[in-house]
Amino acid sequence: MKIFKFGGASVSSADAIRNAASIIELFPDQKVIVISAMGNTTNELEDLVKSFFKRGNRTDAIYEKIKEYHAGIIAGLDLTDEDLVLVEQLFNDLKKRLQGIPSLNFDYEYDQLICYGELISTTIISAYLNKRGLTNRWIDIRQSLRTDETHREAVVDWKWSGMLINNSFNFQEADLYVTQGFIGSTNTNQTTTLGREGSDFTAAILGNLLNAESVTIWKNVPGVLNADPVDFDDTVKLEELSYKEAIELAYSGAKVIHPKTIKPLRNKRIPLLVRPFDAPDQAGTMIHDVDYQLDLVPVFILKKSQALVTISPSDFSFIGIDQLSEVFSLFRARRIKVNLIQQSAIDLSLCIDEPEIGLESLIVELRKTFEVRYNTGLILATIRFYNDDALCKMKAKRQLFLEQRSRRTARLVLK
Repeated sequence: MKIFKFGGASVSSADAIRNAASIIELFPDQKVIVISAMGNTTNELEDLVKSFFKRGNRTDAIYEKIKEYHAGIIAGLDLTDEDLVLVEQLFNDLKKRLQGIPSLNFDYEYDQLICYGELISTTIISAYLNKRGLTNRWIDIRQSLRTDETHREAVVDWKWSGMLINNSFNFQEADLYVTQGFIGSTNTNQTTTLGREGSDFTAAILGNLLNAESVTIWKNVPGVLNADPVDFDDTVKLEELSYKEAIELAYSGAKVIHPKTIKPLRNKRIPLLVRPFDAPDQAGTMIHDVDYQLDLVPVFILKKSQALVTISPSDFSFIGIDQLSEVFSLFRARRIKVNLIQQSAIDLSLCIDEPEIGLESLIVELRKTFEVRYNTGLILATIRFYNDDALCKMKAKRQLFLEQRSRRTARLVLK
């Protein structure tokens, strides 16, 4: 049994969905297909959430744009109204929710609305696969994948999820299942999400709990590259990676793999394949157990939308464990991820994911105890297997705020 995951780019149009179906046909094994929202739908839904939460005047227009986009794909696949009763019902449910009054919890509202991208995409694709002769069973993963109540970054309840997933994906009723990535639910059936780009993680969870032979992520790149082709021209494909190397790259911000994907697979020694959906005959990159030293070219990872916060005790005292505890408690309470730390006698610098809201209130709180300096709109650049040429290339024409180096990794905060 194999797990296939198709991201938004691989199902962004009627032609792309036909191509995904062709890939599925190439592998007659028992499979679970994990699918993301189509194209840029998640981005559009994020705009929808913000407008709804702020009671803005763009809510209806964004909703109609999303519905029109999916209607175009449905028309391109020649699906009938009878095929798509559930799709219409999902859009009606979304519309009804948008007509209500939002709670005061943005993260909760985010999860209740953002899930429609995956629910709608999988419903359309399941209908198309059935029409094409690829008989499948559509599963609402929220009935099986249980989490805690940490909205937008939910923690998986592995015990309950294991029992429910093995009951739902039992391969007695079907050899092909279609389900959603990214989403789950609490024990009280409140929708949660696993973090942005969390469909990879869903595939890994299913792979682990169902003891899959392998997990394959179908992407719009030849495999794992040594840099994002959006930012770099001269990229090189990495033929293989160890689990350890892959998790280092993912944690540093490599977009090709969600950071939490590797652990469930490594724990059961399940290989992860990253393969190109436009050339399914190519091997891509294999992530697996490696018992020898990999000789890799420099790997560049850019993590954007960063802020650098530097604090100093107002009374000129040293930075000690008490100050560290106080600072990290503030960041933890606001669920702000710290990506890099640098400490001197009286300065503590933290490179963080710049939050959508709340940075100003954090700075105000810090200034009660510390002198605070901060910059926003920065890039955290990580170079694995760095050399002098790689460092010069990254620093060229950029303002350097902070630099750290270990044996294999250099990390730079840049403007």
